[in-house]
Amino acid sequence: MLSIGTIVMGAADVRRAAEFWSRALGYVPRDGEVEDDWAVLVPADGSGAALALGLSTTPVQEHPRVHLDLYAGGAADQEAEVARLMSLGAGRVDWDAYPDDADFVVLADPEGNRFCVIDTGHS
Repeated sequence: MLSIGTIVMGAADVRRAAEFWSRALGYVPRDGEVEDDWAVLVPADGSGAALALGLSTTPVQEHPRVHLDLYAGGAADQEAEVARLMSLGAGRVDWDAYPDDADFVVLADPEGNRFCVIDTGHS
């Protein structure tokens, strides 16, 4: 049986992306270091999928087909996590496809990669 081992994202500045995602997720470099062109980040507690960052010169997709969903608790947790991620350098995306009662907030990392913060307590 297969399982997801690593999620790979492109970055124009791998070191900047690694710094953001390490702080955002509590991850650490798998091999103890971050290269200019590649880094693999893993959960500090050893549990969960890895996030690899590879040097890329292609533009960020405005409506990416694949993205990360980060789960928060309820609405208060979601709001706190959005604020924390923005303090680390994420930006809020003016998303044109929000449903009326959205359980997610679309953000972009400092590289412009889109991701969502989900209110898992939303009914």
